[in-house]
Amino acid sequence: MVRLQVHAKPRAKRSAVLEAQGLTLKVALAAPPVDGAANEALVELLAEVLEVKKRDVVLALGESSRHKVVDVEGLDAALAEARLKAAAVR
Repeated sequence: MVRLQVHAKPRAKRSAVLEAQGLTLKVALAAPPVDGAANEALVELLAEVLEVKKRDVVLALGESSRHKVVDVEGLDAALAEARLKAAAVR
């Protein structure tokens, strides 16, 4: 299991990983922070970028905060870091 520290920016033009430093991320989310839409968009984005199933990405902390902790199953830290850096916009 890998634990990610995420700073989310909802209501962006598109969803993307903006910056990845180790297992700490800044992400832009197109969804608004209403009724869990941004959290769902975060799970979908991370599952796609990390190439895992959505059920393997779990929001552990920060459901109503921009600062979130996300657990990802089925992945080691080195592989997660490599995939996140490859996906980062900057």
